[in-house]
Formats: sequence, C-alpha cells, structure tokens
Amino acid sequence: MASKSMTKSQILDHLSKKTGTTKKVAGMFLEELVSLSYKEAKKSFVIPGLGKLVVVNRKKRMGRNPATGETMVIPAKKVLKFRIAKQAKDSIL
Repeated sequence: MASKSMTKSQILDHLSKKTGTTKKVAGMFLEELVSLSYKEAKKSFVIPGLGKLVVVNRKKRMGRNPATGETMVIPAKKVLKFRIAKQAKDSIL
C-alpha cells in the first residue's frame, strides 16, 4: 500500500521546524514562492535542484472524437509544463 502525500499543514510544520520559524512564516514563504512562480512562469521559472516551469507551444493536430469517432482538428495552444531537474530525478529513481 502506497503512503499518502504530505498535506499543506504537514509541509508547513516540517519547514517551520527545519528553519526555526513559525508555521505562519513558513506559510507566507510558501505562498510567496507560489505567487512568484505564477508571475514568472511566462519567462520560465527555475527552482534550483527541483525543476522549472516552462510555457510550451503545442501545434495544431488531428484527433478523434471518442464519442462519435469522427476526425477533428485540435487547435494549437500554449501549455504550462514542469520539467523536473536531473538531480531530483536521479534521487527518486
């Protein structure tokens, strides 16, 4: 049975203990990091040792409607992707 992922409260508790601050300060830091990543994602936002957020342009392509089976064109669009750092990938795998 797989273990559950950490909750936001557990993350804040861990960060506050490791940095010697309060949960409130750790929460403010985490919220500011997330806010900054949203603002800077257009230019690609890097978290050293973890990965980076990048905007990728997808080309238009042909697809199939699963309900009717008819062929359709899927329009081009921009998507946000997270590319994990090699260091993080190596530590997990």
